[in-house]
Amino acid sequence: MTFIDNIRRAYRQSSMLMRIIAINIGVFLLLFIVARVAMMFGKDASGMLRWVAVPNGLGELLRRPWTVVTFMFTHFDLLPVLFNMLWLYWMGRIFMEFFSPKQLMGVYLLGGWVGMLLFLLVYNLIPGLAGASVNLSGASASILAIVVAIAVYTPDYKIGILFLGEISLKWIAVAVVAFIILGFDVSSPGGSIAHVGGILVGAWYAWRIRRGRDITRPLNAVLDAIVGLFNVSSWKLPKFTRRKKGASVAADTPQSPRRAETPADEVSEEELDIILGKIKVAGYDALTDEEKDKLFKASRRRTV
Repeated sequence: MTFIDNIRRAYRQSSMLMRIIAINIGVFLLLFIVARVAMMFGKDASGMLRWVAVPNGLGELLRRPWTVVTFMFTHFDLLPVLFNMLWLYWMGRIFMEFFSPKQLMGVYLLGGWVGMLLFLLVYNLIPGLAGASVNLSGASASILAIVVAIAVYTPDYKIGILFLGEISLKWIAVAVVAFIILGFDVSSPGGSIAHVGGILVGAWYAWRIRRGRDITRPLNAVLDAIVGLFNVSSWKLPKFTRRKKGASVAADTPQSPRRAETPADEVSEEELDIILGKIKVAGYDALTDEEKDKLFKASRRRTV
């Protein structure tokens, strides 16, 4: 159990980016091992695909609803998982310079889900494709959402590429979009159309975040609520203390030397990260009056 405990400890201490990469690699290794064992016993392992990938048929999807999550962490071949994880690591690190871990996971999930939605729409609305039996798997749409998001948010950010030197993120995004368009397969458009969904999510996220609106906030609120339900340590019963006879309510309530902050005065860490990221890219003058007021309140709260 020591080896397993070490893995758990390393996972808990790792960043959100490394957790996403670890899940993708772990799922790939598990499927790889199961497939090889099945082949040793003369079994066909291709049936595993239907249990973790999203089917294009709505009836099948209703019978396997968990695939709406598992598909975006699933790879069946070595080169796709290797390329995707390297791409996610490089661009994810840049993304984390400006945004929070929750926003990274939010963009990853939204990119995958919008890509899945377009995939389902294409195969269920276009008559020529309605009879096909196709599955969607892989993290490409989710990763493209992160790549395009950071490229649109800070287009002039430069990264060094071997043999090419420093290149701005905007040109990398242009090259990626061009590659998707040129590689579009009309006869089997599932993967390509899912990529388009990821690109749209990334562009929409960056455009909204520049205007002070985070499209991942509702999703992260739901995820926090779900995690809270499974967090047994947070299930605490209220403690009732017996009040001494003659004691006043004021005596039981400690008085703070400063005015208690109202909810309107509080600035979340997520909002503060967005404001600081905006200052880093465009400078203090680019902030709106509301953002300047929030920054002032946050600085006052930390210095009191």
